Amino acid sequence: DVQLQAFGGGLVQAGGSLRLSCVASGVSFDDHAIGWFRQAPGKAREGVSCIRSSDDTTGYADSVKGRFTISADRAKNTVYLQTNSLKAEDTAVYYCAASWPRTNCPGMWTVNAGMDYWGQGTQVTVSS
Repeated sequence: DVQLQAFGGGLVQAGGSLRLSCVASGVSFDDHAIGWFRQAPGKAREGVSCIRSSDDTTGYADSVKGRFTISADRAKNTVYLQTNSLKAEDTAVYYCAASWPRTNCPGMWTVNAGMDYWGQGTQVTVSS
């Protein structure tokens, strides 16, 4: 069975940082892209970032470029999202997702489609 478990959300002041973790089991990092989406109340789900750990290709939404960094630890089957300089508009539930094939990153994250597996969300709240 595939499981994606997201951790690391919380309440932080504007300008602060959080590191989100997505622990994956049952999914191959060689074949799949893994990344993050978010959904704020009343808003559509948005692709945030993704990574192909097989070749370190990454993708970012324009809204987070320069502030968020995605990385993967293949030995721990974990993908991290380091979020810095957080803004109130980053407040959302953040979900990790996996997509096959790995070349779906970054394209499918941009069009918000093609995910095969989803984890539970972790809430990020940024106070202004």
